[in-house]
Amino acid sequence: MKGGFALIKSLRPRLSRGEVVLGTWLNLGSSLTAEIVARAGFDWLLIDMEHGTGDFRELMQQLQAIEASPAVPLVRVAFNEPWLFKRTLDLGPSGLMIPLIGSAGQAQEAVRAMRYPPEGFRGIASMTRPAGFGAEFTEYRARANELLLAVIQIELGEAVSDIAAIAAVPGVDVLFIGPLDLTTSLGVPGQLDSDVAQAALRRIEKAARDHGKAMGILVPTCEVAARYIELGYQLVAVGSDAAFVNQGARNVASVLKAQRDKVAEAGAKMSGDRGRG
Repeated sequence: MKGGFALIKSLRPRLSRGEVVLGTWLNLGSSLTAEIVARAGFDWLLIDMEHGTGDFRELMQQLQAIEASPAVPLVRVAFNEPWLFKRTLDLGPSGLMIPLIGSAGQAQEAVRAMRYPPEGFRGIASMTRPAGFGAEFTEYRARANELLLAVIQIELGEAVSDIAAIAAVPGVDVLFIGPLDLTTSLGVPGQLDSDVAQAALRRIEKAARDHGKAMGILVPTCEVAARYIELGYQLVAVGSDAAFVNQGARNVASVLKAQRDKVAEAGAKMSGDRGRG
């Protein structure tokens, strides 16, 4: 498509075909790390406005950095608040992740806040970035409801209790597990493999299957990701830009220190040998 409307790279068709799409988190608020990660080959990237360091200006810059890549940009908003949805969507992401949803009513309001009337109550403005600053508004207005992805985070015990009703909400595309918040809410912080957490996951997975919703999760390693892909999860994320930088820096520093210490040890040994000679 031409103009600004090409900014929406929808994941919905791939998910509807049953494909697994792989992503990662962006929480540094940096357009440079966003561009680096976008070029790495991920299917989608999640710009984190809940726990990340950036604000709306940094969000716009990250979206611009991702634009030239095939990666699909999603944004996690900080709260289930319509004004946040409006401001975020008007900058041009391909969908939203909404945290801390505890009931079907909250999920329904989140979906409605993402959609233009009559399906929702998103405010209409023609001169926004995803509408090509007005040049592609008619097309964007006509298809935004169809293409934008609604990702509902399941990270509260009360959400598990109401999961069948949440999964039944029209317009909810993905039920996404927030592992740390969910396990904390269930009384087993960080213990995703515990019996309590696994029982909750099985209940969520059943609701997703029963209502034709995709499942998603963020995990720390590729090995753990493989396990959830085998279980049928489609929106799977590993790590973050911060984690990549942190781990890469630590790995290099560790190797350099080992090399330095090896050279120093060899030098000390040679000095000792000369002294004895």
